[in-house]
Amino acid sequence: LRELGLPLWKLPRVVSSMRRRMASHTGTLSLFPGISEALRRLDASGVRLAVVSSNSRENVERVLGRENAKMIAHFACGVSMFGKASKLRQVIRQSAVQPPQAIYIGDEIRDAEAANKAGIAFGAVTWGQHSETALRAHQPAEMFASPQEIADKLSSVSA
Repeated sequence: LRELGLPLWKLPRVVSSMRRRMASHTGTLSLFPGISEALRRLDASGVRLAVVSSNSRENVERVLGRENAKMIAHFACGVSMFGKASKLRQVIRQSAVQPPQAIYIGDEIRDAEAANKAGIAFGAVTWGQHSETALRAHQPAEMFASPQEIADKLSSVSA
């Protein structure tokens, strides 16, 4: 916010505008290549999948697509920009997964910080919002260079 010169009080309006814009463009947005296959492999291996996002559930489901969305056991969407940690804890409780068995995979520094506050591992992806270097500075438990790598590493853990 400091870098953008954006006062904190304007953040809710910016987030709301972002969600509206995304909703109007979801038909043009698509998943990164390999995400659908990785989700199928994880689901088939018994990994319980959840989505925690500041975006709306409608937007998330639209981009995921109907078949992918069916594999998601828990959605916590519309989360405030600074409320991910509490939503992560809530999803963990609802899913009956112990925190040491959970990993939050994301592409932002905020995701790393939220996972840390929630007491769970963070898995950083190298193809998203923040650079690999910036994410490594937050000491993720795992770095993933592709969706296939996520499925390879996490499917073998749950088997």
